[in-house]
Amino acid sequence: MRTPRLSRRAVLAGTAATVAATAVSSAAVSPAVAAPVADAPTYRWRNVVVGGTGFVTGVLFHPSVRGLAYARTDIGGAYRWDDRAGRWTPLTDHLGWDDWNLLGVEAIAVDPAHPGRVYLALGTYAQSWAGNGAVLRSEDRGASWSRTDLDVKLGANEDGRGAGERLLVDPRDSDTLWLGTRHDGLLKSTDRGATWAAASGFPAKASATGQGVMFLIAAGRAVYAGWGDGDGTPGTANLYRTADGTAWEAVPGQPSGTAAKVPIRAAYDTHTRELYVTYANAPGPNGQSDGSVHKLRTATGKWADVTPVKPGGTTGDGSADTFGYGGVAVDARRPGTLAVSTNNRWADVDTVYRTTNGGRTWTSLKDAAVFDVSETPYLKWGDDKPKFGWWIQALAVDPYDSKHIVYGTGATLYGTRDLKRWAPQIRGLEETAVRQLISPPVGEAHLLSGLGDIGVMYHERLTASPARGMAANPVSGSATGLAQAAARPSYVVRAGWGDNGNGAYSNDGGQTWAPFEAQPDIAKDAPGPIAANADGSALLWSFVHWDGTKYAAHRSTDNGTTWYEISSFPKGATPVADPADPTLFYAYDTDTGTLLASTDSGRSFTARASGLPSGDAQFKLVAAPGRGGDLWLSTKWNGLYRSTDGGASFSKVASCWASYTLGFGKAADGADYPAIYQVGSTDTITAVYRSDDEAKTWTRINDDAHQWGWTGEVVVGDPRVYGRVYLATNGRGIQYGEAVR
Repeated sequence: MRTPRLSRRAVLAGTAATVAATAVSSAAVSPAVAAPVADAPTYRWRNVVVGGTGFVTGVLFHPSVRGLAYARTDIGGAYRWDDRAGRWTPLTDHLGWDDWNLLGVEAIAVDPAHPGRVYLALGTYAQSWAGNGAVLRSEDRGASWSRTDLDVKLGANEDGRGAGERLLVDPRDSDTLWLGTRHDGLLKSTDRGATWAAASGFPAKASATGQGVMFLIAAGRAVYAGWGDGDGTPGTANLYRTADGTAWEAVPGQPSGTAAKVPIRAAYDTHTRELYVTYANAPGPNGQSDGSVHKLRTATGKWADVTPVKPGGTTGDGSADTFGYGGVAVDARRPGTLAVSTNNRWADVDTVYRTTNGGRTWTSLKDAAVFDVSETPYLKWGDDKPKFGWWIQALAVDPYDSKHIVYGTGATLYGTRDLKRWAPQIRGLEETAVRQLISPPVGEAHLLSGLGDIGVMYHERLTASPARGMAANPVSGSATGLAQAAARPSYVVRAGWGDNGNGAYSNDGGQTWAPFEAQPDIAKDAPGPIAANADGSALLWSFVHWDGTKYAAHRSTDNGTTWYEISSFPKGATPVADPADPTLFYAYDTDTGTLLASTDSGRSFTARASGLPSGDAQFKLVAAPGRGGDLWLSTKWNGLYRSTDGGASFSKVASCWASYTLGFGKAADGADYPAIYQVGSTDTITAVYRSDDEAKTWTRINDDAHQWGWTGEVVVGDPRVYGRVYLATNGRGIQYGEAVR
């Protein structure tokens, strides 16, 4: 997600400065930081369990420690696997708001000679608007870290993110590390990652638009580098090596046809001294339609084509069977035994091929695979059974167990211990990008969620993946809207991306769904937020394309059977229903800084307060539960505003200079106003706060070990459990905190 780096603001104690209905007051604010509540409780933070849901881009078993492995994701940080516990431990939750760009992990490296050492290359985007990358280094398997900021950018969520690894401990010297970048060539460190400089003698020339170094791998005492910027000219090198760490050369005799392809990954068989390389005609994970697998006998320089199946055939229904090759992993215990994966194979579905004779013959593990996804039912994607996978570029064979193979997909990690039965090996790894959260006041579920890629979920329990999986009828992709009728909580509506329909409603609190009978034409291309009025008799659906283009909102009063355009509603705005009065809707026009209201259940809107902050991309308008006309407006740069008269006037809440998102939960004992939860900033840190006194003072409730990068989308308290709060992250799933004393 392209979230700009945000400057920090102060969360301050004080009284409200009045904002007139037509202008914002510039009243002075005290510079004193709000003191924490003296007996503030400690919070315990955990993930609401969904199970994976994001792209696992790399898995690395430690070659010297049984049962130890690491995983990286494109936007959700890194993890360490504990085989005894059977779960992943997150390693980068300490990265805070200002470091949101470091939650993408470009590469991982371990030191075979020092089992405690692990290194991470971090940086989600290599674009001009993103921050530079960084390298984290640990002596204790990621329990603590030292950090070096780089002067180059990395791209863990860009094309080529499934390649690698781009980070390597030199096989001759544990103090020397190599780091391949996308646009700045090859870097080298001689002090275990504390400082970095351009590697001298590396002959390939980086470009501003290419892929640069795709992988680094040790083959004996030599280091090989895959290069992704070849121009396709016959004889062009895309594989380089150094034998002494100083002089680099193009590997001679590179196979014909590979000059026009990108080397994706490589693995080295120490027994046979053969290097296996997978190729594709694009860096992936999308866009690949051709590929191959080759091996190099490093002692003789002899190459061989060992591609399991050539892309370009046809499937049983006549579809073109196009794909590239992605992952490759050797069996450390058995010479000539390895596995490779196809990638972007949509017609015939991706698979993992395995050979026991150095690539002379291959077996597709998909053909005999039996899946058990009972632990994460959403992997059925609304069908009767899951498919083998897609975006398979992360692939690893346990060096201590030849039949333990894991591979990553765009949604999970699958593992097997017998080469036949497969199940998600994903406990503890949560990568969901969260878009909406509702905590219902009644019913079985304490949480409903709207998620990136996997739609809406009904959480019967917080500690298990939802038994119903993705909301069906229809199954949809990324959720764009989720709303509950305040006075009729059994009625819920949702919106999102999908081929077979974008909107649906539920009459049982989100357990089962029915699609809208009709929808506006624009809904397929630009689904946006949706709202239901207090009694569920009227719906408002706003439309925003992914490129930011805004369209007119539509209204329905018959459960989505018919829709009518509402021209007076500000295009692209998020509709907000008054929780007490079904005739009232609100909308905030970010272009003009105007609060609009409807008193006829959404038929028409008129301006009320104006002169409020405008042009800021981060606005959140929410209504306090059970209170008519009680509105709160979070603004990224301009603090927090409140209206108690339905938006006719607003007061600036002086206890807060920066508010990114705000929500409500059950009131504290003896309090007559709901607890308020907020993501906001002090003069030193952006954090999660709670107020029990109507925003007069705030208490920080997360800590430095639990920050999760960017958390500005949504926060909501539980209306039935005081102190419990649910927090959306952009890649670390749904976090929930509970007060413990």
